[in-house]
Amino acid sequence: MDCANSARKRLLGNSDLAITPLGVGTWAIGGNEWGPQDDGASLAAIEAAIARGINWVDTAPVYGLGHAEEVVGRALRQMGSERRPYVFTKCSFVWDERGQVSHVLERSSIRREVEASLRRLGAEIDLMQIHHPSMPPGGPATGIEEAWEELSRLRQEGKVRWIGVSNFEVAHMERIAGISPITSLQPPYSMLTRDVESGTLKYCEQQGIGVLVYSPMHSGLLSGSMTRERVAALSSGDWRKMQAPAFQEPLLTRNLELVEHLKVIGTRHGRSAGEVAIAWTLRHSAVTGAIAGARSPAQVEGFIGAMDFRLSPEEVEDVARRLPPSVPLMLEE
Repeated sequence: MDCANSARKRLLGNSDLAITPLGVGTWAIGGNEWGPQDDGASLAAIEAAIARGINWVDTAPVYGLGHAEEVVGRALRQMGSERRPYVFTKCSFVWDERGQVSHVLERSSIRREVEASLRRLGAEIDLMQIHHPSMPPGGPATGIEEAWEELSRLRQEGKVRWIGVSNFEVAHMERIAGISPITSLQPPYSMLTRDVESGTLKYCEQQGIGVLVYSPMHSGLLSGSMTRERVAALSSGDWRKMQAPAFQEPLLTRNLELVEHLKVIGTRHGRSAGEVAIAWTLRHSAVTGAIAGARSPAQVEGFIGAMDFRLSPEEVEDVARRLPPSVPLMLEE
């Protein structure tokens, strides 16, 4: 089946953005937190995703300290305006000349970030999101009202088309909702990280806020191509090596056993374990789309089938019986 023609698009929250069920994520193509990455492979991955029907790209300035946005900008120039996907990016993380990253929500900083992203991308920003409400996670979210007011002004000025948030909890969204409507939330969500189910997804559905889930394959662990040997061989610069609980024992063995069952389900439909994992997130009525990261065209081929594949109610129940306790995607620093 041709995914480009069969995938049903959905409007993202209160916007006019009709998006495909999958978007291509670009954290890994920034390179610095995932080990070395070839720009040529990154460009080919983005091209492959768009050629197979995906119509949005999610990125952020902090991915590679500007590098991911630059690569996305190159990809956009290569494919031309007629094939241009929607571009979603973020703000709130800035860095100094030594590459030290800090979290800033001041008006002037938000404006500088938007201007810098526009330069790196060389294209219109369809969705600008506040990356995190606080850092470290769970800390006092001071300044989100100021940042949201500034994003609202930037939207009124035509600098960005729509505005959303990432990694916000319900309490954070309630604090800013009266300032300007929230188009979307971007939370982590996978079979292994399910905390948002308890209230966040329900709130978004009730308020008409679109949901773009990230890491639906839990950073590759549920893709079907991750093995114990491959985990052991991850680069020392790869954040999963030390910061991802699901990649460490004793959880790793349990999670790889789940992947084997996802392969069994996928085999019945000619799909990969990763496509089953993504389809599981898309089963939730609050989820508008899922972000799948790609470092090569081969990785795109490993998940593109999730554009139009959905699990049956019986398969959803089968998976539910096998799900382990939820774990955070990343340890808090």
